[in-house]
Amino acid sequence: MSNVGNVMMRMIEYDRGDPKRIQHFIKVYQFAALIGKMEHVDTRTQEIIEISALVHDIGIKVSEEKYHSSAGKYQEIEGPPLAKTLLKSLDYPVPFINRVCWLVGHHHTYNDIKNIDHQILVEADFLVNAYEDNLSVPSIRKVLTELFRTTSGKWLLQTMYLGQNRKQD
Repeated sequence: MSNVGNVMMRMIEYDRGDPKRIQHFIKVYQFAALIGKMEHVDTRTQEIIEISALVHDIGIKVSEEKYHSSAGKYQEIEGPPLAKTLLKSLDYPVPFINRVCWLVGHHHTYNDIKNIDHQILVEADFLVNAYEDNLSVPSIRKVLTELFRTTSGKWLLQTMYLGQNRKQD
């Protein structure tokens, strides 16, 4: 089985009994993988994006237990150590683990996004959260202009939520 498949199975097991969470991270993973491919990122970055998408919300359970909240700031605190443990158990190299953990610890931090892996994870998570949270069209338009940076993410957001077509080349 692929590395991605192993992480997905571990995350399904981790979130067992919670189909909503499992559905969420699988959808984020699919959008992240698609955006990465559409943006032609290199192979290593693609794997970092995909693995980060699978584990991005790993800190929610502990956040709810510890803080009685699933707020993003708590996920960013509690998620990286859990992601590190999971990825170490699958023999990922330390630099890879460190990058994934950094992304897990910043996936709700929208200011000062500098790297494509961070941008894609944020966009993929938002594409799913917009639907799951039933965001209004004005809110989606605002995020489109203020947060989305990739051509692919913008296209997905516009097509899915604003009913716009891709401009023909």
